[in-house]
Formats: sequence, structure tokens, C-alpha cells
Amino acid sequence: MIFDVLDKLDRRLVHALQLDGRVPFRKVADVLAVSDQTIARRYARLRSTGLIRVLGLTDPLRLGEIPWYVRVQCTPDAALPVAEALARRDDTSWVNLIAGGTEVSALVRARDGHDSRALLLQKLPRTPRVVGVTAHFFLHHFFGGALGLINKLGALTPDEVQALTPPAQNGSACELTATDRKMLDVLGRDGRAGVVELAAATGGSQTSVRRRLAELRDSGVLYFDVDLDDHLLAGNVRCALWLVVAPAELAAVGAALAEHPEVAFAAATTGQANLHATIVCRDVTALYTYLTTRIAALPAIQRVETLPIIRTVKGPGNLQMPALGGSMRNETNRIHR
Repeated sequence: MIFDVLDKLDRRLVHALQLDGRVPFRKVADVLAVSDQTIARRYARLRSTGLIRVLGLTDPLRLGEIPWYVRVQCTPDAALPVAEALARRDDTSWVNLIAGGTEVSALVRARDGHDSRALLLQKLPRTPRVVGVTAHFFLHHFFGGALGLINKLGALTPDEVQALTPPAQNGSACELTATDRKMLDVLGRDGRAGVVELAAATGGSQTSVRRRLAELRDSGVLYFDVDLDDHLLAGNVRCALWLVVAPAELAAVGAALAEHPEVAFAAATTGQANLHATIVCRDVTALYTYLTTRIAALPAIQRVETLPIIRTVKGPGNLQMPALGGSMRNETNRIHR
């Protein structure tokens, strides 16, 4: 399905990094029975060519933030500039062009109700050429975040997965400090940034950085993801699904979706369509087969809306977009601010 441009060792390395973004290369080398230098060289090539990025990200639900899934309906000429403006915000991720390029979808995280109102009630609706906005809370993740599609591709054996999987999190309460946010800014750009770099960014000692990094990971606030270059998905069909599920069956259907090899993300949401998923299929025929077999086999699903993802403007991490030209710059600046 994906990874066709990577060889076997590259795929195994990427799988190892999805399991633990900061796993020492020596440990990966031991498990994969190759040299440290080989693993370091492979990673350096994948990263320098932009094929992968390891990112340190935070879970909004663990931080008490309000995660929204926003759909913005635009006139055809406005969709891309609006998507780019949303992508420049530091509270967005997974900004996509969908529905034939006339709609933009994005994950937006708000620290409180005021942040939510500012974007959803003031900035987006007042942006010219935006003709409609809908937004829903994300209530529960069934698959996504630290659990990436990479984990479903079988590059590593079960024994290798077990050897490379970090200890389970204890889920203890954890509040971010200003110092934490400085460290997270660095990890958001490079999840494998060294302790020396993190200490320099925070002004703390290397010992304190190591301890705090461990605490944030153990609490589940901090997790690591592997961001893949779109070229690794070339030839694949990606779609967003909105499913209406009987409430009594929502948890069971969400858990079933999480096991499907095509599902890259699945979450319960508010709204009439109470389950959202992102899927990846090899081609249109495979998409049809998926909808008429795996989805059709779940009788609690009452209705399905399938929207092709035309382009991903922003993935899970920060992205610096080029400056916009023309009259659309002033219109989209309202969203970015």
C-alpha cells in the first residue's frame, strides 16, 4: 500500500520510530541486527531528504484543551488560500482540501472557550468567500496520534515490536509550565532533538530536561509521531469518512474501525455523524471494496459520508507556508491572526 519507495530496512526503521520516536539507534540496531552506523545513516538520509520527520506532539485531551474538527465550505478560488491561512496557525493540524477542493477540513485545538469562539464565531465566518463553517468536538480517539498507520504495515515482527515498544504510560496528571512549552516548541520541529539542544532552549540543566521529558511522556501529555512525505503515499486514495452510528454501538464500532488496516485515524465526535475516520486505500477499486465489505459488515453504521482528500496542506506538526500573493492575502490574514 504505502512505503513502496522505501526498502525493507527503511520500512523497519520507520516502524521502530513510530513505536518510540526517541528510541536510541543502538537499541534499534540491536533489535534489527545491523550496525549503529547503518541505522544512523539511514535515518539521516530519510530526514535530510524530507521523507520523514519525527515530531514530539501533545495530546489535547490530556491537557484539558478543546479539540475541534472544523469543516470550512469555500468558493472554489478561496479554498487553497483559506487552507494555507489555517495551516499557518499554531493551533491547527491536518489541514486538508476535500470535497473536490471546495471545502477545507482541519483539526483545531483551543485552550478554552474564548479561543474557540474567536476562531469559530469571529474569524472564519467573517472571511470573504467562506460560505459555511461546521465544527464538532472530538470526544475520544480510537486510533491515531502515537498509533500511526505505520504500525499496521507489518514491517517488524511481533517480537521486534515488543522489544522496541516503550513502557506503558501511567497517565498521571501533568500541567505544562512556560519552560515545558519552550522544550515542546523544539520537539514539535524535531522530536529527536538532543538533550543539549533542549537544555539550551529551556535554560535548564541536562538532568532536569531528561527528568521532565520522562515525566511528560509517562503522563501521556507528550507523544511522538512520524510525519511522512506525501510522495510516500503517491498513488493512494485517501478519504475522510463521517459515519452515523447507533449511540449504544459507538464504542464497539470505533474499536472495530481501529483494527482495520485502511484506517489511519478514528475518533468519536459530536454531531449527527458521531464517528469520524481517515482511511488510506491503494486505489478507487480498493476503496469500493473497503466500503462494501468492512464498513458494510458493521450493521450499527446507519449512514456514511465519503469525502476524498484532494491535498494535505499541513500534517501533524508545524509548517511554515510561503507568503500568499494577490488580494487573498488580506482575506486569509483574518484567520491566521
